Amino acid sequence: MEIQLYFYISPFIVLVLYSITLHLVNKLRNLPPSPFPALPFIGHIYLLKQPFHRSLSEVSRRYGPALFLRLGSRSVLLISSPSLAEECLTKKNDLIFANRPNLLNGRYFGCNYTSLPWAPYGEHWKNLRRISAMELLSSQRIQMLSYIRADETLTLVRKLFHVTREDPDKVLEVKSDLFEFMFNVLTRMIMGKRYYGKNVEKSKEAKILEEIESETSKLALETNVVDFLPMMRWFGYKDVEKKLISICEKRDKFMQSVIEEHRRVRSASAESGDAALTMLSKSKTIVEVLLDLQASEPEYYTDETIRNLLLVLLQGGSSTSTIALEWAFSLLLDNPQTLKKAQAEIDAHVGHTRLITEADVAELPYLRHIILETLRLHPPASILLPHFSSAECAVGGSRVPAGTILLVNVWEIHHNPKTWADPEKFRPERFEGYDLKRDFGFKFLPFGSGRRACPGENLGLTNIGLGLGSLIQCFDWEKVGEIDMKEGGAGVTAPKVQPLRAKCSPRPFIFNFLS
Repeated sequence: MEIQLYFYISPFIVLVLYSITLHLVNKLRNLPPSPFPALPFIGHIYLLKQPFHRSLSEVSRRYGPALFLRLGSRSVLLISSPSLAEECLTKKNDLIFANRPNLLNGRYFGCNYTSLPWAPYGEHWKNLRRISAMELLSSQRIQMLSYIRADETLTLVRKLFHVTREDPDKVLEVKSDLFEFMFNVLTRMIMGKRYYGKNVEKSKEAKILEEIESETSKLALETNVVDFLPMMRWFGYKDVEKKLISICEKRDKFMQSVIEEHRRVRSASAESGDAALTMLSKSKTIVEVLLDLQASEPEYYTDETIRNLLLVLLQGGSSTSTIALEWAFSLLLDNPQTLKKAQAEIDAHVGHTRLITEADVAELPYLRHIILETLRLHPPASILLPHFSSAECAVGGSRVPAGTILLVNVWEIHHNPKTWADPEKFRPERFEGYDLKRDFGFKFLPFGSGRRACPGENLGLTNIGLGLGSLIQCFDWEKVGEIDMKEGGAGVTAPKVQPLRAKCSPRPFIFNFLS
């Protein structure tokens, strides 16, 4: 009997001794606080559930804003306060945390850690960042392609106008319309063609892209499991890398076909004598800009580099902006007084004879505050892409070893009652009279900060503002039942679990500019 009792109790004793020893060692090494216990093999993974940003927020509120976690085989520094985020992402430690950890997404979707989001800090990354900021996403380039956004905005309004005219009681799944708008804006800017809408409904290319997006989303959780628990490759997750390879092959094949198509057009233009006109064009697509760079530096601007840049711009820009737009509409329909106030502002500034433009969006402060409050409540990237410490450093007075993954929980920073009054309430007015950079700083990080901040911030805000503003201006909206505000996502993004469903009716004056 005693032997049997010892047999059952001994593993428990070993577990307790392991946890206590690890806890004491962390304290002796002056590491940041760590939740007790950290279990063998899995560490603190038992504390996590989906959506991850909320469970990480609960852990931070219980144990502190800087935590040292063992997530399986990885050491992780979890940061959940503005001051500590500033320590990590600005001059004190920004260079140390400028790298990325070796994760499966970086290996496969980042083309063996050579793409802009996943490349280690160095000359190659600096060059990719420079190309993105100065050539592809500069204010001048964005302005040159403004006609595309204006055209797609009008297309979106016309589509919804005709749908509601044919069936006034039709319930719209808003996300699909917002995604098509955002995706067509980006594909026309990047590749010079649209993949959804009239004359291209469910084109072959659109189906391929939808398939890639669907497969990628389904793999998000499996990829995270294998990244932090490598042993799971042999227990139910052994095909993860095969699936990742398959998706990458489809992505590369699709984007290579885009590059080859543009090469054929350029070659045909050269043969017909129109090459000079092409070179002088101020509205080159992003593919054309990159092919020009390839012509001058072919050894650096390889097809692989071009494919990677195009995929980053397309997939990163379309998914996050669509998520933000759907959340904005959900919040407005749940707060009809705010929607009416925004509509009144647009009516007063734009009038009833024309469609809202990008220049108008810049002059509509309340619309901008709605967007900022949406990004505060529901940041598209609720956790910043992971950083990685290249050397030992100090954060919050504690020692952080080299080789530590840094996770910045943007959602918690945006929702902490110590930072924001009534943080769970949708209140665009909280931004009135403030300068975003000066007054909020690291309290507001929807696009990250420092060397690894999102280079597409200006384009994202422009697209969201124009899409949201046009639909507020042109239609009266009503929600269908209660709106489910649950967040989903198995990675860094936090889309709505249940797509928004709503009804809209055209406002009478839009006949003036649609006809």
